[in-house]
Amino acid sequence: MLNKVILMGRITQELELRQTPAGNGVLTFNVAVDRGYVKQGEERQTDFITCVAWNKTAEFINNYFSKGRMIAIEGSLRTRTYDDKNGSRHYVTEVYVDGVSFTGEPKQQETQQQSYEPVQGSSEIGNLDDFEEILSDDGVPF
Repeated sequence: MLNKVILMGRITQELELRQTPAGNGVLTFNVAVDRGYVKQGEERQTDFITCVAWNKTAEFINNYFSKGRMIAIEGSLRTRTYDDKNGSRHYVTEVYVDGVSFTGEPKQQETQQQSYEPVQGSSEIGNLDDFEEILSDDGVPF
């Protein structure tokens, strides 16, 4: 059997790492994922998916991601039910996070504060006369 979920989207709220009574770290958060298609004349739809990370994965996400940041997640889909105090049954579907990756998006604070300066004595691109145009893919190792 196979249960594999891969998501890439933006974190929708401030993260709060919590501890279980047994001392395990747990982080529950939502990721906004845009759908890949738009019906003509309508706006793009977005799904808000609840994700749960545990222990070291939860700590990593809490330390390196924040609200509004793009995140790539790999995990599995889990369902559960519970009855509230009024006796109503609720069904919950969540992604349990097994792995997380950066998406290449720079941190928002860094992009505002950081400026790029080439290393002393080098140029950013170099002299364009040093480049040779390749007209075919023959001999290219990739």
